Amino acid sequence: MDKRVHLWETPHNKEMVMIVGWAQWADAGAISSGLPQYLIEQTDGRKIGEIDPDGFYLFQIPGTHHLLRPVVKLEQGQVQSMSRPQNEFYYADRGDVGLVIFLGDEPHMREDEYTEAILDAAQTLQVRRTVVLGGVYGALPYDKDRLVSCAYSLPHMQTELEEYALRFSDYEGGATIGTYLVHKAAERNLECLALYGLVPAYDFGQTSQGPQGIRIEHDFKAWHDLVRRLNYMLNLGIDVADLRRLSDGMLATMEEQLEDLAREAPQLQIHEFLRQINEDFEEQSFLPLEDLWSDELNDILGDLE
Repeated sequence: MDKRVHLWETPHNKEMVMIVGWAQWADAGAISSGLPQYLIEQTDGRKIGEIDPDGFYLFQIPGTHHLLRPVVKLEQGQVQSMSRPQNEFYYADRGDVGLVIFLGDEPHMREDEYTEAILDAAQTLQVRRTVVLGGVYGALPYDKDRLVSCAYSLPHMQTELEEYALRFSDYEGGATIGTYLVHKAAERNLECLALYGLVPAYDFGQTSQGPQGIRIEHDFKAWHDLVRRLNYMLNLGIDVADLRRLSDGMLATMEEQLEDLAREAPQLQIHEFLRQINEDFEEQSFLPLEDLWSDELNDILGDLE
């Protein structure tokens, strides 16, 4: 195992799985950074290890100023704290499933060594499948189920993945750290997939006050739709009621923001814009049979009440 990987605990369960996220470029809706942190808190995950950040991060590039640098806190000239990139492993028992969650800062360089270190830890922990989370912004209805695209490492995985209402990506361009990890996992013959939720973002053009647009910073609807898939795929049994509540609140706020902007800037024709993207959108919902029966039962009970 890479010497920069430090695991002070190597828990075991009947089946071990891992979820991976980063503070990274492909983090629309905070899917990659916020959702893993949420899962750590919801499952009472405990820290079991980390990757030493030395050698993976730049201090500065001309023109970036403070963007890459550690954050220092001084009091009366004395250094009180100095931030550093974090790349940490957490663990939680989910019945017969052991859930490992890795949450890190996207590396600036030596991505080969960095991803190999993550996979070294996965193999040491006997992880059967690794799922990478990410988000990408796009123009889609804010109140519909989120589209989720997928990249995977081994051919035999496709048949199973077709059950989860995923779009198999045909993207060609610059790789994310997630797809890079999938590529390195394939070289080791390991199961790894990257799930990218498409997060609503609207560019309405220019007004006298400047460019007008709205995007969702924390897309709880995408979090909800992804966790439902993770529950069925990895048998995690995570309660999604809290995410459903957060999602409902976020959607109500989004509707208010759009209505306010429509009143303040009628020339943007926001309602027409939304009508058009709804017409062009093909919703792809994840509807397991068990959930359909549960929804029907809840409707019946609601009518009886």
